[in-house]
Amino acid sequence: MSKRSRFLLILVVLGICFAFLWPSLTWYVRTPKEEQALALGSLEKIKDYSTAKAAEDVNALKKSANTNPDASPDAKYAWLGKIARKNYKQMDESVPSQMTVSKILASFANEQELLNVIQGRYRDRILADKKWYQNSVKLGLDLSGGMNIIVKADLDAAVKSQGSAVTADNEVQFKKNAMAQAIETLSSRIDRFGLTEPVIRQQGEDHIYIEIPGAAEADSINTIIMGKGILNFRLVDTPATDAFNTYYRNNAASTFTASGVLADASIIPADDELLGLYTKDEYGLDERIGYLVVKKEIALDGQHVKSADVGSDNLTNRPEVDFVLDSEGTKIFADFTSAHVGDSLAIVSDNKIKSNARINDAITGGRVAITGFGLEEAKNLQKVLQTAWLNVPLSVESQQVIGASLGDQAIHQSVWALAIGLLSVFVFMLIYYKGAGINAIVAQVLNFYIMFSILSAFNLTLTLPSVAGMILTIGMAVDANVIIFERIKEELRLGKSRASAIAAGFDNAFWAIMDSNITTFIAAIFLSQLGTGSIQGFAVSLAIGVVSSVFTALVVSRLMFDFGTEVTHKEFISISWRIK
Repeated sequence: MSKRSRFLLILVVLGICFAFLWPSLTWYVRTPKEEQALALGSLEKIKDYSTAKAAEDVNALKKSANTNPDASPDAKYAWLGKIARKNYKQMDESVPSQMTVSKILASFANEQELLNVIQGRYRDRILADKKWYQNSVKLGLDLSGGMNIIVKADLDAAVKSQGSAVTADNEVQFKKNAMAQAIETLSSRIDRFGLTEPVIRQQGEDHIYIEIPGAAEADSINTIIMGKGILNFRLVDTPATDAFNTYYRNNAASTFTASGVLADASIIPADDELLGLYTKDEYGLDERIGYLVVKKEIALDGQHVKSADVGSDNLTNRPEVDFVLDSEGTKIFADFTSAHVGDSLAIVSDNKIKSNARINDAITGGRVAITGFGLEEAKNLQKVLQTAWLNVPLSVESQQVIGASLGDQAIHQSVWALAIGLLSVFVFMLIYYKGAGINAIVAQVLNFYIMFSILSAFNLTLTLPSVAGMILTIGMAVDANVIIFERIKEELRLGKSRASAIAAGFDNAFWAIMDSNITTFIAAIFLSQLGTGSIQGFAVSLAIGVVSSVFTALVVSRLMFDFGTEVTHKEFISISWRIK
């Protein structure tokens, strides 16, 4: 490879690495701590915060307009002026030469439209920060503090509780659905609890692994985990829902408090309850699309649902969910639907309305068909109906809590270990190899730069074992440089010129470096694939370090030597006290 090609390769690698590292730099360096705290909150918390802040801004704008209609908006609302100009153009009205607060308010059709615009700005900013975090290097529990829990689901007990409804033919699928619903319910609850980016995944057939970074109270978490999903059917109070929606449109900024509770409970009847209507968004998360007022009295408990399947309507071929009730549920549902033909029925799971269907006829046979949604929605509803009332006993098998102070201490110690290790190596290389030691130092710095960039590119988690792997690569990277320097010294002792000694030194050291690093890389790959947890983290960082150290030793260091030979025209190499 020519020197020009080597130089361009290094520039390309450094540029790509900077692009990989940018999300981590943005998150850890450029994002203020208060914004990080908001971005690390649950989606529900982000939405509540954005709604509350938007309501404060709307009320502030209205107050300013009432006090002085000709007042100019504050600097933080200047962005609304651009949107107001677009609104006036869309309405085919002349754009005011001076955009006052009152004219900004007049450009919006109603208060809800203004609230949505401001809320969207808050939401987009926080979600952008959240995306930076998701694309950056994460700190493991041993560095950030937090809790990890392994929960066992007693699927055999769940099967037994269903009686004859579960047969040998559908038992395997039943258990899969039960685990999927248990994980989804836990995810929803922990997310609503406001915890920081929880990791929830299935381990094996009947275990659930939960990892919660940050401070969390063990008793509160266990309460969430041990709770059971509750499925029931409620009658929708349509007049009350219409009245609430009208009130909400006209008073969007003051309907709810900052915590999401109705500011005035009297706007709905005393025997009713306001619940959110949810659907699945493109990421598979629950997304609130509106509100319904439902009766507090439960029309039918989900425990009466024996089975649920996804089918299609015979006439329209549209997806539908068919579920079968037990004998007691059949009678209850027949009486209820007979008395409420033409009304709407809500399916509520864990205080979220999952579906809202109109009762067209009295349903007396115990078989119910619900239509009006797509295939994915039908499958989600089928899982809710089939498993939301399941008695799946959950037991905490292991629980480990790592305090935030311990995490801070681990980070502090890790940074000191890296710094002392690097400085010690730098000092040794400068003393023993003189000017050539500078090449090793530059290669070492770039080695760490490349390692962190790759960690960031793959959104890997940095743990104490990962840091140990990095510290190990310090010695490995220096080892490659030592082999090269010693080979060059051997060539210089034979009386070769600078250029010849460098070329021969790198050529002779190439396979010695490659052999040792390839064997280490193979071992690291096997550890990363077969190991778990801390072993896997150590292996991944070691594998990355092997690749980056070989690149910096053979490419970067070689280019620096060649630069000194051909650009600065040096004739001698400062590489040893005994060789002049």
